Amino acid sequence: MVDGLWLPASIEMIRALLGAIQFLTVIPVRTRTAAPGRSAAFFPLVGAWLGILGAAVFDVTRDLVPLDLAALLVLAFWAAITGGLHEDGFADCADAFRAGRPRERILAILKDSRIGAHGALALVISSLLRWQALSFIVVDPVPALAAAQGIPRAAAVALAWIAPPVGSGLGFELSKSLNTPIALFAILQGLLLAFWCGGRLTAVLIAGVVLLVIAARRYFMLRIGGVTGDCLGAMAHAVEIFCLLAFTCRRCI
Repeated sequence: MVDGLWLPASIEMIRALLGAIQFLTVIPVRTRTAAPGRSAAFFPLVGAWLGILGAAVFDVTRDLVPLDLAALLVLAFWAAITGGLHEDGFADCADAFRAGRPRERILAILKDSRIGAHGALALVISSLLRWQALSFIVVDPVPALAAAQGIPRAAAVALAWIAPPVGSGLGFELSKSLNTPIALFAILQGLLLAFWCGGRLTAVLIAGVVLLVIAARRYFMLRIGGVTGDCLGAMAHAVEIFCLLAFTCRRCI
């Protein structure tokens, strides 16, 4: 009986992992995958592997080219393999959430695929912050970059778990199939990645990300009554920036 239950469960886990790869990257998956909320169980794991691959790019290229260029190549690699998923959400939110805009106008802008001046400026600033942070990283890049890509995905799942969905896009599809065990499993992965960094960084990362998630939930609830897929992407991008900046802090080691 146990063997009979184990095989279907294993298949569902594989489908969830493949779904996470399909959702977070441009890698083609040519088989049936789990719903986004089920796949969210492996979002931090896929993010961690993206970080480890980025660390490999960083280690190889920084011996061949100037450090600043090596850091830029890591960002280019992440953008290429993810299709700029979270950057898109970050830019859309920068365009939409301007002071004084009503809920209906914000939601209309979030549905618009075009990037405005505020979104473009937000992408430039966030890219410069991430680039310079990578250039001045003071810790082992393998656990650091794994955490910088895995923890933001865990934070996005946490936000989707504690805030109601708005609209009918990716955020809604994720939230409707997300349950408490999956959310807690994803959050646990984020915690393990923070502990992997060790030292004071663990406390800094956990405290900072918790505050960011709580602040994001409060802000989005006040403005639109919940979260969209763009909100989750913007949250993940902001957490990534925070993590990378933390890895430049010598007092946090």
